[in-house]
Amino acid sequence: MIDFRSKGSRRVAAVIFLLAILPSLWFSARTYGSLLLLRSAYEVGSPSVSSVRGWMTLGYVSATYDVPADALVARLKLSPATSVNTTLRTLAERAGVDRFEYVQRVQRAIAEIGPAAVNAGGEKPPNSWFGLDTNAILSAILVYGYPALAAILFLGALGAPVPTGLATTLAGSLAGRGDLDWLTVATIAVIASAIGDVLGYGIGRWLGEGFLDRRGKWFGFSPSRRERVRMLFERWGGITVLLTRTLVSHLSSVVSLLAGLMRYRFAAFLPLAVIGRAIWTSAYLGLGYSVGTDIEAASTFLANLTGLLLSLTVLAVSGIIASGRAPQRSRNT
Repeated sequence: MIDFRSKGSRRVAAVIFLLAILPSLWFSARTYGSLLLLRSAYEVGSPSVSSVRGWMTLGYVSATYDVPADALVARLKLSPATSVNTTLRTLAERAGVDRFEYVQRVQRAIAEIGPAAVNAGGEKPPNSWFGLDTNAILSAILVYGYPALAAILFLGALGAPVPTGLATTLAGSLAGRGDLDWLTVATIAVIASAIGDVLGYGIGRWLGEGFLDRRGKWFGFSPSRRERVRMLFERWGGITVLLTRTLVSHLSSVVSLLAGLMRYRFAAFLPLAVIGRAIWTSAYLGLGYSVGTDIEAASTFLANLTGLLLSLTVLAVSGIIASGRAPQRSRNT
């Protein structure tokens, strides 16, 4: 087994610790910035303008939020000759103010110009996951409610490229408006995700050792590597299952399948999967419930926060190992 107090392990942990510093700082800045912009948008009474960013040009802002360019220029007290291709960052530099402060000015200007701009701001071009229309998927929740949410989260747990975070945030927003029942939404979300996890686990158990014997080499699963994966599941299986339902949920389907293939105990897998799904669901539903209409900005904030928590976790664990304070493991276990 791995000796976390060996010189080699401590050196590797030290390298990981140093590498984790940069993403921790990056996610910290993004999380803080997205939170401030989201809050400032609510202060001006227009949640949809929380997506305004410094890289945007005046023309892009005008088109995205359906704001007349000349009205925006006038509201920002700019010269009528100002090019619509000028970025907000450049305008902030010209005005001698902080970029974030200037973005807040633009948010207020959009909100002051009129209700049409506020309502239009949330309409964005559809994103796509392998050809799937995100807006169509989210619209299904508006039309069909609970069944659509259950289907999206079930498929997402199986690894389908569907926007589970946005869908859950939207459901939380609808619950906040009274269109859906909060407790029902939460229950359905957790159960649908957990069923997907169990099915993925079951597929892994069904494929079994024979599949790895016959096809394992196709995926790089040599006998020695399979044994290492099995040992990792025995030692860290619980933490892995929990983290892949919460902080790194996009890996949940892979881990569910591997847990089944490695014969990880189902009695341990199921409760950890349910707990992890409950934590994840509460976070996305709660944010949607509190922020209301701008689900994309809210989901972006939560994604940044998740990245921050994950990078801090890596930083803490690698720091403990590098310092030589990791608990000693018996080589005979």
